[in-house]
Amino acid sequence: MKDRFVIMDVLGDDATFRNKVTSTGLKYGAAYYPNLKTILTYAFKEDKVSVMGASGATTLAELKLKNSELYNQAKAAIESQKVVLAPSSAMAGVYAKVDSTSGVFKAPANTGLNYVDSPVIKISNKRQDELNVDPTSGKSINVIRSFTGKGTLVWGARTLDGNSNEWRYISVRRFFNMVEESVKKATERFVFEPNTANTWVRVQTMIENFLNQQWQDGALAGSKPEEAYYVSVGLNKTMSAQDILEGRMIVEIGMAAVRPAEFIVLRFSHKLQEA
Repeated sequence: MKDRFVIMDVLGDDATFRNKVTSTGLKYGAAYYPNLKTILTYAFKEDKVSVMGASGATTLAELKLKNSELYNQAKAAIESQKVVLAPSSAMAGVYAKVDSTSGVFKAPANTGLNYVDSPVIKISNKRQDELNVDPTSGKSINVIRSFTGKGTLVWGARTLDGNSNEWRYISVRRFFNMVEESVKKATERFVFEPNTANTWVRVQTMIENFLNQQWQDGALAGSKPEEAYYVSVGLNKTMSAQDILEGRMIVEIGMAAVRPAEFIVLRFSHKLQEA
């Protein structure tokens, strides 16, 4: 539909996942791996839980009346089992939090996960390199990792279209989604307005004001507005006389979206004493 973004879980191994995901629409989705061990326990009703013993099966509620010691042991065993979740649920929360605190243009990464004890699999740097970049298919898989002293962090910000220079990053694709939908909704009021220069100026000014606010918020690159975006609409610019006769108003928008600093390279040199 090109107006939303899908968060996918990697079930099984990454090779199987990449083979099953088709090559269309990759820029509109991101995948995460592995599953997460949480600190959450399972909710249960004691009269629905069966307990097997030497005398046969009984419910936990019945056991509570018959043998309190065995009841406590059984209940403790159940409560010791922690919920294991696929990462998509946690990532939906991360997206929402980052959107509300920073903005859609901020990559939903380097963020801690609440109620998560650890990933079910410990991912090394080498293994992450294999998941993050696939030279053939480009189907990048974002990793969730545990770091000593930092906890469990989302350590990836790529769409499934990992080989694309334009749509490699989640934040870029979702920011364009947001702008496209916002502009579409805002320009609906100009439907059936006269397709003339006066209307074109109003449309252009409205969109430029919106994009200028995005630039001021840090969503667009450039030291001045004209370096960050442009909006063009008009006869012999974006439309021909035939377009106007056929009732089409065509607006062209260009944006220089900011990209995350995925790799930070530090270079050090030893400066020798000169005197």
